[in-house]
Amino acid sequence: MCGVSSRRSADERIQSGEVEVNGKVVLELGTRITPGKDKVVVQGKQVTQVDDLVYLVLNKPKDTITTMDDERGRTTVMSLVRAKQRVYPIGRLDRNTTGVLLFTNDGDFAQHLMHPKFEIQKSYAVTCETALKPEHIEQLRRGIRLLDGKTKPAHVYVLPGGRGKEIGVIIHEGKNRQVRRMFESLGYEVKKLDRVAYGPVTKEGLARGGTRSLTRHEVRELKRISGMTSE
Repeated sequence: MCGVSSRRSADERIQSGEVEVNGKVVLELGTRITPGKDKVVVQGKQVTQVDDLVYLVLNKPKDTITTMDDERGRTTVMSLVRAKQRVYPIGRLDRNTTGVLLFTNDGDFAQHLMHPKFEIQKSYAVTCETALKPEHIEQLRRGIRLLDGKTKPAHVYVLPGGRGKEIGVIIHEGKNRQVRRMFESLGYEVKKLDRVAYGPVTKEGLARGGTRSLTRHEVRELKRISGMTSE
């Protein structure tokens, strides 16, 4: 959040002795500080917390990695985001999943949105190789048994004009690659997976690969449904 490094790189800097707190080198990961009170220095330069909070949405294109950097040189979502402040993605979408991906430099905001307690609604459009059978739609609605546990009931509906191959899915949890695995567990090949909304935030009017700032209403609503405010 101070624009110094990624979280992974920060761990490496701490372990290599590059970080001082109040004049003393700190080597222990997870050391707690009080922002504004404790003095943090990295490689001889004092760092300060960013006060200008940023909230963005990216319409993620296919074949991009949701990570701050990639050692194999693959395209990351960070190469598409334009912001003066250092921001990071809230959660992740896998390489071939497209659509709504949020970014921020507000740590509390990100933690609340990702906390399973608040069950933030996420909406997807799924295109399969073959049409779904009615009994499988009912299974998706009731919950699917995956290796990491049974999914919670999802809102599932057939999209008009898709000949039964295009399905809308709304979930309130965030298991790794959850939607794709739900369909694959029933024997379907997912050709396209697009997240069309994250809570009140949609990709409407946003070109693939484009970003925009969240509106004040969107930020307020996300804070409300994630328990940050009672308004």
